[in-house]
Amino acid sequence: CSGVEEDQTGTTRMKVTIRRTRDRRKQRKAHFTAPSHIRRILMSAPLSKDLRAKYNVRRMPVRKDDDVRVMRGSHKGRDGKVVACYRLRWVIHVDKITREKANGATVQIGIDASNVEITKLKLDKDRKALLEKRAKRRKSGKSKEDKGKVVQNDVAMQDVD
Repeated sequence: CSGVEEDQTGTTRMKVTIRRTRDRRKQRKAHFTAPSHIRRILMSAPLSKDLRAKYNVRRMPVRKDDDVRVMRGSHKGRDGKVVACYRLRWVIHVDKITREKANGATVQIGIDASNVEITKLKLDKDRKALLEKRAKRRKSGKSKEDKGKVVQNDVAMQDVD
């Protein structure tokens, strides 16, 4: 993956990827100014081992009413239900993880979504469809880059009836 490719005539030219930049500054800007629908995907968490075996999916976006276990930080090992996904601050709030302020009020502690593991999914029809789609893609062995591509085998199998 050197960044240089050779065409059929033997001339070499630089590879150009139009979709995404490699520049660190631009990557960070894109991340921290991402809109809410992109942040949902960026705020994903791995599934527990039994969920991973059941659904054949490695990670899912965290949502309200999922049960999670904190895997990193000072609250490591604690379980709870997600009460809010605060996308603007890149954190989730878990029901039993709070602290008391100086005036006596209790407030939720924000936890990064990558520091938790989903132990129970809140399933609705959209989430079930997403799980089925991801499991199907994993089972077929196609990568994310091959999502829309038609392979020679697929074309050959279309003619078989």
